[in-house]
Parts: sequence; structure tokens; C-alpha cells
Amino acid sequence: MKKKNFDGNFLRVILIINLLGIIPLILRKPPIKDWLLVYIYNAATNGLVDKVLTTYNIVEYPSRFFPKFFRTHILFDYLIYPTFTVLYNQMTMKDKPFAIVYKLVLITLPAFLVELWAVKKTNLIKWNKGWKWYHTFGGVVIKSLMTRSFIGGVRIIDSKQQKVTSKS
Repeated sequence: MKKKNFDGNFLRVILIINLLGIIPLILRKPPIKDWLLVYIYNAATNGLVDKVLTTYNIVEYPSRFFPKFFRTHILFDYLIYPTFTVLYNQMTMKDKPFAIVYKLVLITLPAFLVELWAVKKTNLIKWNKGWKWYHTFGGVVIKSLMTRSFIGGVRIIDSKQQKVTSKS
């Protein structure tokens, strides 16, 4: 019972911290449309990936919000990780590839260490079927780079369209 109370309180505190941080984060640097697109793209793809992982019982979330409705970790999928992704994309907006990867590792490592702690010390996450720490870390790095590439591609297309529109 004590562990369940801790898990629930931990989730509530993380939710409050995230909600307090997301609005200023999205509004702090233009272009806001890029940050909203990054957030929505990341949240949607998180939901899909986590749905696959939980459907095949590769990852479980024994303590989570709305357990009767969701098997996935909606707090991480739709708030925490998208918020980290917005911050990461803001930090790397004008960076070259090496700096993009370097900063990704720096911003991902603390969140990964919290997850590792949660797997070992709480009932928030349970890894099954041979899932290891490097699957999580590698998956987050690859997915973050995919999101970064997506918004980079959108910016290139937008820039070309702006040039064509301004010539007309």
C-alpha cells in the first residue's frame, strides 16, 4: 500500500511540474507552430509505439493514470516526453548534426536515469520479454532524432514555399 501511494503521488507531482513548464516552453521561442507540431507529432507517435509495446506485454505500467481506460503510460506518452522533445528541438534548432546528437544524449540521459530508477524501485514500469535498458535508451534516441528530422523537413519545405510565395 505504501509503494502504491508513493507511485500515485510521484505521478501527480510529475504531472504538475510538467503542466507548469509546458506553456512557457512552447511560448518562449518562435516559431510556435513548429513547437506545437513537434509536440503533437511526438505525442501521437508515442501513443502508437507504446500501444504496440503494451499490447505484446513487452512493457507494463502497473501504476498509471486511468488504468481502466489505458494500458499505456499516458503521462509519459502525451506530456513528459513531448515536453522534452520540444525543449530538445528548441535547443538544436540551428545546430549541425554532431551538436544535435550530443545535445540529445545530454537531455535524454537524466530522463533515462529516472526511468531506470522507476523500473528498479517503483511499480511504475515493468520490462518483460528481454526488454533491457539499452532498448529504452536507443528507442528514445532514435525516436527523438526522427522527430527532429521531421520538423527539419517541415522547415525546409516551409522555407521553399515562402520563397515561391514571395516571388509571386
